[in-house]
Amino acid sequence: MTHPLPRRRFLRDVGRGTLVSMLGSSLALDLDLISKSFANESDNQLDFGDKEPLVCLLQETPIEKLQATLVAKLKEGLPLRDLVAAGALSNARTFGGEDYIGFHTFMALAPALSMSGLMPSGMEALPVLKVLYRNSNRIHEFGGRNAEVLRTISASTDATPSDRSDLLSAIHLHDINASECVLAALIAKNRQSALDALIPAIHDTHPEVHRTNLPFRAWEMQQIVGTQHALTLLRQSVRYCVRAEPNNRSEISAHGAMLVKLLDEYHLHGRSPGTKLAEDGLIEQLSTTFATAEPEDSGRAAASALADGYDPAAIGEAISLAASLLVLRDGGRLPQWEDRLKIAGSVHGDSMGVHASDSANAWRNLASVSSGINTFACLIIGAWQVARDRNYPGNLLAEPLPARHHLARVLGQDIEVLLAQLTDAIQNNLQGLATAIVHRYGELNLSAEPLFRHLVRFAVSEDGALHAEKYFQTVWDDFHATRPAFRWRHLVALARVTASECGKPAAGQSEARELLGVRG
Repeated sequence: MTHPLPRRRFLRDVGRGTLVSMLGSSLALDLDLISKSFANESDNQLDFGDKEPLVCLLQETPIEKLQATLVAKLKEGLPLRDLVAAGALSNARTFGGEDYIGFHTFMALAPALSMSGLMPSGMEALPVLKVLYRNSNRIHEFGGRNAEVLRTISASTDATPSDRSDLLSAIHLHDINASECVLAALIAKNRQSALDALIPAIHDTHPEVHRTNLPFRAWEMQQIVGTQHALTLLRQSVRYCVRAEPNNRSEISAHGAMLVKLLDEYHLHGRSPGTKLAEDGLIEQLSTTFATAEPEDSGRAAASALADGYDPAAIGEAISLAASLLVLRDGGRLPQWEDRLKIAGSVHGDSMGVHASDSANAWRNLASVSSGINTFACLIIGAWQVARDRNYPGNLLAEPLPARHHLARVLGQDIEVLLAQLTDAIQNNLQGLATAIVHRYGELNLSAEPLFRHLVRFAVSEDGALHAEKYFQTVWDDFHATRPAFRWRHLVALARVTASECGKPAAGQSEARELLGVRG
């Protein structure tokens, strides 16, 4: 008696046959799809050339010796940028976008490098050392070099799929090998085509913060590691999508049907993005809609504004403002879900508002680097998602912070006095008072730079439950991409999250400070 094929093997074989049919036999041979039969991933280890020794050092150095080794290299003149590049490649090779702590750490690396520029003299390395400590520690927990997920794949540089939808089709079939080979062929021809092929997969099944942020952070990371590593970086997102692909796929998801309907209804196919400037009133109206309406109504509002010719950046601005409003209306973690790093009432880590803000930031940035219909799709789904995220399990405050009684407690009108009050509020986890102080700071039109430099030190010293670096960078980006009338809402939200996360020191930071000879 013959036994039925296991479901994954069946889907893999169907995926192989379907892909060969889509690509044609000659291209399939170019990509080695037929000769290797997709039996197993190659046993060949990825090699990163001149970056390989530093990548291996991060993967192989015992965690108790890591920071001393890295500080010694920094004192010899190794740039922080090179450390971050090696950290990104070691992370991608080890986890391949398939480990929760692993991909969160990857997404924190570029923000950590950016944050280093805001640190006081002598402390510039602290944010990078913090994330690299987490990175190497997780690599050891994961199994080190022997457990690496990414191996070499074979793809002809002369090959390219017949259509960018081939990538989505391979992902639907749960076929990691086929998906990666299509991605490789796309990248060999044009990195932009690869990104544009990946974006439909990002919003296809279940748009959520990790699915959205991972490809954006991978695309951004090319500026640090080099475009020659685009395939390694983007493979993480492809694998994430394949692993998240449901076993029972309906014909089209509800939000997918909405997207198709709105793109058709507003005649957005074939159109170029508009350049029409949006008045403050429209931004306020859109952000309120995105923060309060039902998800499909939010998507419709975005589609309508895009059809009216407004600059996509303005729609992204409104989506991010709506997400920051959710940070300020978040009722906090419920008691039944509290843990050591995220107590009841906290709003840092994987909270509704932080997740919504990071997702909104990713969508607006993906819209800016994608092309064609993807620019519109990113913003429509981004508006839909921020409204959907409002329904995250928990409770919403009736009014956003700060409340009137918080504002009444804020004294002083100069930077030093306000920052001293802010320090006290943060160290005592007074979320409402912290928002009031920064709200008043913005009303006084004081310089934002001292405030960012003040808040970044807490984002570095505290654990942040995997989200401190990414969320700090989200606020930095959104503040500087938002008009003066509204931008302070982002910093007010950051003040709340900072007060929430204070009191849980980051692993390895005490040692890093001692090695660098710094205090504070």
